[in-house]
Amino acid sequence: MSTPANVFRPLLNDTYDVQTSAAGPTGQLPLTPNYLLEAPSGDVFGLTQNAGMGWKVSEVMNKAFLILSTSGGLRETNGQPVALGYHTGHWELDALVREAAKTFAEHDCLPFAAYCSDPCDGRSQGTTGMFDSLPYRNDAAIIFRRLIRSLPTRKGVLGIATCDKGLPAMLMAVAGAADLPGLIVPGGVTLPPAHGEDAGKVQTLGARYAHGMLSLQDASELGCRACATSGGGCQFLGTAASTQVISEALGLSLPHTALAPSGQAVWREAAMRSAQVLISREQQNLTTRDVLTEASLRNAMTVHAAFGGSTNLLLHIPAIAHAAGLPRPTVQDWRDINQRTPRLVSVLPNGPIDHPTIRVFLAGGVPEVMLHLRDANLLDLNALAGNGQPLGDMLHAWENSSRRSIFKARLLEHDNIHPDDVIFSPTRSAELGLGATVSFLTGNLAPDGAIVKSTAIDSSVLNADGTYTTEGPARVFTREKDAIKAIKQGAIQAGDILVLCGVGPMGTGMEETYQITSALKHLPFGKHVALITDARFSGVSTGACVGHIGPEALAGGPIGKLQNNDTIRIHVNPRTCSGQLEFVGVAGERLSAVEAQRVLDTRALHAGLAPDADLPDDTRLWAALQAVSGGTWGGCVYDTDAVINALRK
Repeated sequence: MSTPANVFRPLLNDTYDVQTSAAGPTGQLPLTPNYLLEAPSGDVFGLTQNAGMGWKVSEVMNKAFLILSTSGGLRETNGQPVALGYHTGHWELDALVREAAKTFAEHDCLPFAAYCSDPCDGRSQGTTGMFDSLPYRNDAAIIFRRLIRSLPTRKGVLGIATCDKGLPAMLMAVAGAADLPGLIVPGGVTLPPAHGEDAGKVQTLGARYAHGMLSLQDASELGCRACATSGGGCQFLGTAASTQVISEALGLSLPHTALAPSGQAVWREAAMRSAQVLISREQQNLTTRDVLTEASLRNAMTVHAAFGGSTNLLLHIPAIAHAAGLPRPTVQDWRDINQRTPRLVSVLPNGPIDHPTIRVFLAGGVPEVMLHLRDANLLDLNALAGNGQPLGDMLHAWENSSRRSIFKARLLEHDNIHPDDVIFSPTRSAELGLGATVSFLTGNLAPDGAIVKSTAIDSSVLNADGTYTTEGPARVFTREKDAIKAIKQGAIQAGDILVLCGVGPMGTGMEETYQITSALKHLPFGKHVALITDARFSGVSTGACVGHIGPEALAGGPIGKLQNNDTIRIHVNPRTCSGQLEFVGVAGERLSAVEAQRVLDTRALHAGLAPDADLPDDTRLWAALQAVSGGTWGGCVYDTDAVINALRK
């Protein structure tokens, strides 16, 4: 054992050279008699603080704009790491903060910056860190809102965020500051490796190695280079990329800023332009309340369906609506929009060609998709775009812009990919047979409903009419670690229905189960295995994965009563965005609908069901609060009135 260091021994030669007073800033605060007589003491003290931090004294009363971000880690000015962040998505955001701040200052405004970093859902997959993932979103939104209110002199808010929970939290915060001008700068995407695998596929290295599909050396090399650049969200249309898209579709980000390549000039320019537009919005008194409306929410839901976005947005869009004081979309709203909206984007992870998100940006990104939706009469063109124009005017300008034509030419030049092979027209989408993004299932296993990303089901296992049907024996697990162990050890076979229950909000904070869905995607038999769970999925998940099953098992939901070798039937009809999830037999014996319901009514819950022993108390509190606030279908929010009424009762 080494000898402990002497903690009192100085490490620096000047450790003992302590100064006890300083001259302070020179000059005078630009105070007036009326200001001193009428302003609260906090405003006056704030000026003292501004001067104390070194701002030019004559400018400490300029209009204040707050920049909030999810920046994480610490870099040298040359980009070298001093302390790592949790993920690439927040690693370079300090550069965007810097660009925005400089722009505010150049326009005689006073920039402030504050931070609340965010976790990485990829880093916490399969660990107890996932128990904090979804609850973090609400906590961070509260922190951001408190930071906004704690700077009483701010005239507007610029949010900068990238990834799965930090960006939804930022959107909720800006939506909740409805009387202020607000904008979001999406943090962009990382580039794919020239030779290698994307950040979604490399999360299956362990499962593929266990099945002899790659060597230790291959796994080591592929894992090393998956993040080919040091900043930005993952290269696929997961929750991070989907939320960037939705921010732009809501009118809370400038046109053609979602999915920009992190670190590059076009990405930095987004921060500069956003700061300029926010100043203009303040001058026009154009607030978030004017931009974020029921019409913009419908537009965003339509764009989500057209992109084939992450199912996690069914949690986040209602939460953004709730924060803005708008009605939360219902299941019927989602179903109606998905039924009438064609899927138009060919992108990782659901193809049909797995283009990385940078190609979607170069092909025209959100404005290009919106052009097709406009021509199909699927958008409200009176809603405001991020630049403050009516959406119809913005799209007309985009259609005739040099930016559009230049970036499309860059895609063809760099990757030899035609833009129309990345973003389809509705006619091309129909010719390719692309189904609706999300389907909503009911049945005796999901009395409150369930969802499946129907567009992510492998086309080779679909029926001739485009529907999906499977029936097979249940393989029941109450812990994700046991399920992934069974997959790695070969205990799950083609035709099985993998049941993962007790992992909803009450069990694990509604953990994300990408560890399982990714393994199934990249194992040869995986497309013939269905998964049903009361948990949720990563936006990059693929396959016949039914999630958000309600009620959750620990709330008495029938999914918690399933036993090994029960027969389960799943049917999905992407054309009607509907389907059934049914318990239909015991140990190979077929049951009538009445008999099946009787078995479920009389069975006890699975003996292994219990909240995870490592579930944090604050996540248990989150689960209780969101349960009385509308639950999963209501966006897992905190509805203050509902919570207070429940406490009073």
